[in-house]
Amino acid sequence: MTRRTDWAEYASGSAGAGDDAYGAAAAPYETDSSAVAPREDGAARLGDGEVRRGDGRGRGAGGTRGRRRRERVELSAEDGGATSSSRAEKGEPPRDPVEQARAICLRLLTGTPRTRRQLADALRKREIPEEAAEEVLSRFEEVGLINDGAFAQAWVESRHHGRGLARRALTRELRTKGVEAALIDVAVSQLDTEQEEETARDLVARKLRATRGLDRDKRLRRLAGMLARKGYSEGMALRVVRQALEEEGEDTEHLGDEGF
Repeated sequence: MTRRTDWAEYASGSAGAGDDAYGAAAAPYETDSSAVAPREDGAARLGDGEVRRGDGRGRGAGGTRGRRRRERVELSAEDGGATSSSRAEKGEPPRDPVEQARAICLRLLTGTPRTRRQLADALRKREIPEEAAEEVLSRFEEVGLINDGAFAQAWVESRHHGRGLARRALTRELRTKGVEAALIDVAVSQLDTEQEEETARDLVARKLRATRGLDRDKRLRRLAGMLARKGYSEGMALRVVRQALEEEGEDTEHLGDEGF
């Protein structure tokens, strides 16, 4: 791994949901864009051509029928647009929970990988029976749609290059996503101490100019604190920052560590 990009400061204890290609916890589904589309005048256009204005009144193709329809029909993106009320009206049986679980998981996996626990949490939130959820999740693992080991390795690659996070911070993030400890250990083993220190030096070099004009102790605390939030050990952070300050001509012989 040799590429380096700009890194924003790591928010302590947070995975930074949505920062990159990998989402954090499973988010609620958005309304189907084909059913309701925003308009510049603040109104919403419904699928049957009717327009709902900000004051709740509608006009257009649907008329009174459209208003009555809106009162009794609530679209559900997770259910593929079919609602329990419309199913009842058509005399259809309730949707099979395994089918529901499969549809939810496929929707969540579109565009971004997820861990098994993230998907399990999403199914639980949608009140999918545990037995149905377990059946679908196990099947998805069998066919490779869920792979926590591959997820962890890709996460480490992405977050180390994209945010400059060290092994400690990466381990913390993967734990919050439900990845097993053994898989985390394998993933973070991609990084060694030498590579972490190289990344730490790059991070400090990028931030060093912004601290010029501050007194020496403040520069030390600010730069070392930035590295600490990204998961670097105190010893490595202080060593890297001191070396960077020395290269600028700062006298660090009696530079204290207080306040770090």
